[in-house]
Amino acid sequence: MQLYGSTTSPYVRRLRIFMQDIPHEFVLIDIFNSRDRANIATKNPSLKIPMLEDGEQIILDSGLIYHYLVSKFTLPSLDWNKQSLLTSIDAVNDSLVQLFILSRSEIDVSADKLYFRIQRERIDAVLAQLESLAIDRQFEHWDYVSISLFCLLDWILFRSLYDLNPYPELLKLHKQWQQLAICHKTDPR
Repeated sequence: MQLYGSTTSPYVRRLRIFMQDIPHEFVLIDIFNSRDRANIATKNPSLKIPMLEDGEQIILDSGLIYHYLVSKFTLPSLDWNKQSLLTSIDAVNDSLVQLFILSRSEIDVSADKLYFRIQRERIDAVLAQLESLAIDRQFEHWDYVSISLFCLLDWILFRSLYDLNPYPELLKLHKQWQQLAICHKTDPR
């Protein structure tokens, strides 16, 4: 079983952490390198990472890979509330990825444009919700949702994408989780 991805992608990192006890090979891909893009395109024309290859089976998207692994290894699955929470975490991740790529394309994402306002509104609303849940100690269990939240927070800090100071409980959780050996091992810095 091979997991393809970059060391900086929060979606790839969450799977690397989740798969720490699942035998697999991590195949490093630089999606911006033309040779790597050509190689991955033979199996994955969407050119998106992460990608899991298990024999003849190719699975795209971190969420689908997670569900595939849960099914294949008969692991506990997320209940509906946790799945909804994961969707919110993914929404922030997706918004930040879009803003990050646009910014790297030399587009001013601070402009007062509808698209950018919608992304910032989503980010603010979900981070506020996550902060409230952190205050209520909803992330005490190190599961796929907590892993995904850690990868989001760490990626935000790594890339200096957003001010997390208004969310002290999330920062406290990040600091706590950052001490875990697997988080050190997968640190993109």
